Order: sequence, then structure tokens, then C-alpha cells
Amino acid sequence: MGKEAIHSKHAPAALGPYSQGIRAGDTVYLSGQIGLDPATGALVDGIDAQARQVFKNLRAVAQAAGGELDDVVKLTLLLADLGDFVLVNEIMAGFFSAPFPARATYQVAALPKGARIEVEAVLVRDAGRRVGQDARPGREP
Repeated sequence: MGKEAIHSKHAPAALGPYSQGIRAGDTVYLSGQIGLDPATGALVDGIDAQARQVFKNLRAVAQAAGGELDDVVKLTLLLADLGDFVLVNEIMAGFFSAPFPARATYQVAALPKGARIEVEAVLVRDAGRRVGQDARPGREP
């Protein structure tokens, strides 16, 4: 089985020698995203804005791979402060619908560019859709 790089101009360019995502069969591995605005490359301000931007960035890469956030089966959240856990949960709930992905959350010493949150994901194309279902209803913009 080969692998294919996934790229979206609607998500920040990779900050190093890695791809925004890699597809291997029907599985797509989405690299960690921080709250960078793809238009400016700047980190948005505050945990609320960063969390929302992270999920928008992940959604852009998921869509470039032919999927949606509801196709995500596993998330890993890295937080600079576990005190942000409740707020991040509320924001995440606006981007996903049940059944929610499996998830692990860790507090880390530091994240790139001083970010407060980074999230990586594993997506299985069409995992969130039932037979005959065209698309999920729109979630948070």
C-alpha cells in the first residue's frame, strides 16, 4: 500500500519536513495543528481562538483528503495548561457530532510558537457516514 501526501491551502503550511496529512488506503493521518491563521501564518490570540482555529485547520486538511471531521476516529490533544480542558471540550463539541472520536489529552511543557493547544487526528474516510448519506449537516464555521 502506498502513501499520498495531503495538502490544503486552507490550512497552514507545514513548519518543517512533514506533510499536513498522509493517506494510506482509507486512513488519513492528520499532522498536529496549532492555531495558526493560514492566511497570515500568525498564531491567533487566546485559547478560545486557538482551539477554534485548530479545528478549522484540521477540517481543511480532512476535506482535502476527501473526508470531514466526523470521519475522525482518534484525536490527540496537547494542551499547555490542563486548566483549558473544559473550554476546549466545549469548542470541540461544536465541530464534531456523536459518536465522538476516541481521544487522549495531555498537558505538555511547551508547544511550537508558544501555542496553547495542538491537535492531531486519525481519519478513516467515510467512517462518519451511513450508506446513502451524502454529507453531515454543517457544524461550527
